[in-house]
Amino acid sequence: MLQLNLPASQFSIKQTKKGYFIFDKFRKKYVKLTPEEWVRQHFLMYLTEHKGYPEALIAVEQEVSLNKMKKRCDAVLYDLQIKPQLIIELKAPNIPITQAVFDQVAVYNSKLNVEYFMISNGMEHYCCRVNTATESYEFFEEIPDYQEINGNK
Repeated sequence: MLQLNLPASQFSIKQTKKGYFIFDKFRKKYVKLTPEEWVRQHFLMYLTEHKGYPEALIAVEQEVSLNKMKKRCDAVLYDLQIKPQLIIELKAPNIPITQAVFDQVAVYNSKLNVEYFMISNGMEHYCCRVNTATESYEFFEEIPDYQEINGNK
């Protein structure tokens, strides 16, 4: 797999007749190792191991119902009251981060009503705070530590 713009982490990877699988410690099972999954595993390890995000408060593949359609957020961070706090959207490294990706997260947010978004393709990373008053995003210069996100409550 491609070297990402994230710190290296240790993963359990196995090969079967159906291809390669990586152990997802959040879902506690092996999942198909796709380019997007490679980014997801690295980015979530980065958040938990380097930025202090509690593993127990991150839900992977969180289902959201929108207009009777079921969508899945790549990951959602909850606060201690189990209220969604942050949507994490991840793309494969070859997928550029465009306005369409932010729009996708905004659609999820119409249901979850979070204060923060994080978006990454493993090469580029963005974090922003949703400013509902101006209907705009306030971007962080780098991915903030958990305490910085959680301290704003």
